[in-house]
Amino acid sequence: MSKTCCVTGHRDIPAGKLPEITAALSAEIDRAIAEGYDSFFSGFAEGIDLLFARLVAQKGREHPGLHLLAAIPFRQRFERLASDPETAALLDACTEVHVVSEHYHDGVYRNRNRFMVDRSQLVIAVYDGRGRGGTAGTLAYAHKTGRIARVLFFK
Repeated sequence: MSKTCCVTGHRDIPAGKLPEITAALSAEIDRAIAEGYDSFFSGFAEGIDLLFARLVAQKGREHPGLHLLAAIPFRQRFERLASDPETAALLDACTEVHVVSEHYHDGVYRNRNRFMVDRSQLVIAVYDGRGRGGTAGTLAYAHKTGRIARVLFFK
């Protein structure tokens, strides 16, 4: 049986914190792999989502059988992502690409986040403690639905 993990995190990563966050996120992915997780959802937003996708793709070369999964909030966003060569290569590396909604609407990003949480047993959050926003909402939803949540705090 497949074990699935997803990520949530901020789009803005403080430049001075990128090495520290990359190392911590990489270690969390390694921990999840050691615990038997083999499928990893990314929402493919800027910042943490794309960093997570790159790390999982790299680890997939070392660990055959790992699956990178994409959850794209809406069709036009997918088309924009696919037009960037680096991101297109990451999408090509995905075992599955899910486009959650055909069109943009209020709440489309929340729906994408819930889509990932609903299909995951583990949520890794890279979080700076903001009380509002997508990461805070996704963490709250993960707790409400009984998911394991591991939080990497940074300021």
